[in-house]
Amino acid sequence: MLNALLFDLDGTLTDTDALHLLALQQLLWEEDRRTFTEAEFAAHVSGQANANMCRYLFPERSVAEHVAFAERKEQRFRQLSPQLKPLPGLPRLLDFAAEHGIGVCVVTNAPRANAEHMLKVLGLQERFQAVLVAEELPRAKPDPLPYLSGLECLQATPEQALAFEDSVPGLTAAVKAGISTFGLATSQPPQTLLDAGAHRVIRDFDDPQLWAEIQRRLGRA
Repeated sequence: MLNALLFDLDGTLTDTDALHLLALQQLLWEEDRRTFTEAEFAAHVSGQANANMCRYLFPERSVAEHVAFAERKEQRFRQLSPQLKPLPGLPRLLDFAAEHGIGVCVVTNAPRANAEHMLKVLGLQERFQAVLVAEELPRAKPDPLPYLSGLECLQATPEQALAFEDSVPGLTAAVKAGISTFGLATSQPPQTLLDAGAHRVIRDFDDPQLWAEIQRRLGRA
């Protein structure tokens, strides 16, 4: 059975890591001429909630300062992101889900303002039954709670669902929730995603591996 599809947002519905990195690099340079590398971003920021990002960047600062910096960073990201496009195959997959009564939701560590902004830019704001954001839940990814909450919203069990993620924290959360998860190779090497528990690694939503799994789940193999 296949009753639910749960999607991360950044790096999964659309490729955003380059813009998040640029926003951070700009702000850190403007504040204290601090450089920030792509390798640091991949290791400590990609897929993480803003609270974790700020604890890494500024261990000496207060929570209030962390919140203020995170908001500046997200505002800069939104300024940089008017031309985002869905990953190839995503509209096709969402159309297929709608035609077959498969529930879909977004499960993201991004703030609500970012999630709404990106979905609007992508033209997808009306396509999902729910958009769950970490800042509105007791725990963020890599804890499984966001994905367990997504399953509850779609009234599905882990065995009835597929998830889509591009980061190690996101994969950890989905796999711990018991969901078979496809890794999108947009921000991490394929082997890193497999090591984090990805069921398969795909390049985008047109990948034949994904559609073979969907057909198998629907009993059409």
